Amino acid sequence: MRRQGYDGVVLAAPTSVPYERYSNETAHWWIARALREMLGKAGITPGELDGFSVSSFSLAPDTPVGLTQHLGLSPRWLDTVPTGGASGVVALRRAARAVQAGDVDVVACVAGDANRIDSFRTLLSGFSRFSMDATFPYGFGGPNASFALLMDRYMQEYGATREDFGHIAVSQRANALNYPAALMKSPLTLAQYMNARMIADPVALFDCVMPCAGAEAFLVMREDEAVRRGLPFARISGTIERHNAFAGDQMQLRGGWGVDIDELYEMAGHGPEAVDLVQTYDDYPVISMMQFEDLGFCAKGEGAGFVRARDLTITGDFPHNTSGGQLSVGQAGAAGGYLGLVEAIRQVTGQAEGTQVQGAERALVSGFGMINYDRGVCSAAAIIEGGAT
Repeated sequence: MRRQGYDGVVLAAPTSVPYERYSNETAHWWIARALREMLGKAGITPGELDGFSVSSFSLAPDTPVGLTQHLGLSPRWLDTVPTGGASGVVALRRAARAVQAGDVDVVACVAGDANRIDSFRTLLSGFSRFSMDATFPYGFGGPNASFALLMDRYMQEYGATREDFGHIAVSQRANALNYPAALMKSPLTLAQYMNARMIADPVALFDCVMPCAGAEAFLVMREDEAVRRGLPFARISGTIERHNAFAGDQMQLRGGWGVDIDELYEMAGHGPEAVDLVQTYDDYPVISMMQFEDLGFCAKGEGAGFVRARDLTITGDFPHNTSGGQLSVGQAGAAGGYLGLVEAIRQVTGQAEGTQVQGAERALVSGFGMINYDRGVCSAAAIIEGGAT
């Protein structure tokens, strides 16, 4: 059965709060700042906002319920999306259906996290029951070691090299030099990538994201409301979401996108060839390469050859992670799951300024999150298109 589309629902007011490597501010502060800036640019008062969706790793012991009191909000629709790197697309899906059903008029989708000196260590030590029982007590601290196993297996299975992954990282750094909010401000060469210190072989320094503090946000509303307010907006062409896909695979070399990708393109009414730019979730370059395959841009195992043949920069033939992605902008906790989507909204509405891809009309955004033990469990994707005001 063909899925219902998202007619009449749009995305607007993409907002990024510039990241900081370390900050003593709480997640509440970062989320509040993103919300204030976004509502200000949209001309919406807090009293007019009747929907609120939040993603955060460091909000505890509070929840979005407590945030409504902190921020003086009284929404009739409230959601928390705990899917890490997939949170942006998952929040979009839930909010869009709520608007479409008439349960809510305007939803603010916000993700933000703090990062103090010890925040990342504390997060990892209690990230999941799997990590608490089976990894952290044995010195397997964090995702680097898990993804090193994945990257090593991918290289053995498909013949990819570190140079191939380096091409992704170097291209994203080139893009980041045009994005004022990127934390990584220096050019990165392939030689620097190859000679960087090893973290968890074969994962080296520039394969890793840098934890930081920050926030990202966007609005979901009816199209007529966006038009009334004169807001540039993006339409939602199609979305997919899948959790714990291919659970029987001994090593994760594919994600849940592969289960539902035909449905995504059927909803959108076109194939991957019609997409003008791609924003993948890039906690490691190997994960971006895996998404190129599972999203249908090349066959499984052909990601390395695809990357070798393409220019992934803003002016290239396959613009990818145009802000620089998490590898060069930074990973602000759950906001990392919003980064690509917020940038994609800017791109297709012509608001990306220094990173703007000329003629960009359609963007594909994919999310990947929550490494529970040996693999990421959540995956999602969306295709959006620019609309007129």
